[in-house]
Amino acid sequence: MAIISERIEGKLIHVDIKSSNIKSATYNTETSLLTIVFNNGSIYEYENVPWELFTKFRMADSQGAFLNANIKNKYSFKKFN
Repeated sequence: MAIISERIEGKLIHVDIKSSNIKSATYNTETSLLTIVFNNGSIYEYENVPWELFTKFRMADSQGAFLNANIKNKYSFKKFN
């Protein structure tokens, strides 16, 4: 598991990740919006990600592999640069 730190701010859960691809993730427990910040600076917001899936993402051995297998191309997203 590559979680460096985790903090809760109201309805937001921030997770700092040590990964070759992912820098951090933020999950909004009210809107089910998952925001992923990549090491290259790209930011993706995935909509309607269930809480249970975010929990599995956090606990995965590889958050990048989990994202690719279970979230990417399965949930609507917006990309920010």
